Amino acid sequence: MCSNYRPPRSEALAQFDIALPGFDYAECYPGSTGPFLASVAPTQWLPGTFGLLPHWAQPKLAKMTYNARSETVTEKPSFRTAWRHRQLAVIPVQAFFEPCYESGKAVRWRIERADGRPFGLAGLWESRTTEDGDSWWSFTMLTINADGHPLMQRFHKPGDEKRSVVVLEDDAWATWMTADREEDVRAFLTQFDADTMRAVEDPRAATKRV
Repeated sequence: MCSNYRPPRSEALAQFDIALPGFDYAECYPGSTGPFLASVAPTQWLPGTFGLLPHWAQPKLAKMTYNARSETVTEKPSFRTAWRHRQLAVIPVQAFFEPCYESGKAVRWRIERADGRPFGLAGLWESRTTEDGDSWWSFTMLTINADGHPLMQRFHKPGDEKRSVVVLEDDAWATWMTADREEDVRAFLTQFDADTMRAVEDPRAATKRV
């Protein structure tokens, strides 16, 4: 499951012909803020919390709702309303990170497009109103089974189910966000072509103790 990713730099988003985000963001973990597109605002980068937050949820829930399993999304209280209302999102990514255990211990690896371009992931969004009357947006990444996938089966603990995010083709973003029928939405939830991506070791820098 993807709990850490790097959004594209603001200038890299210019290639998508959408006005650049008017807010700051950095590498994302659950609870962080990152840019995304929502089906209700498909031409505007919105600032969203990484981790879906329905109107009834406390902010700490984001640490448990950053990924939504496509197999159970219709059942889970945190996700079923967004799914039922087709609150579909596109999350721009420069790279995402997963743990690889091939060395016998967890090592962070970076997965990115082979050509270095940013790409979009399929997700869901929520919005709630703050006490000041502003909109508080949040999003989650949809995931699918990746057993047997040439690349994604390399990650996570041995014996654990292998999972993958859903990579959207650049020209499919609008079609994804306007999909309405269940079968049309699920048609997007497929494994990506491993040949279009590359993966390299990218361990976190050690924190120096003072």
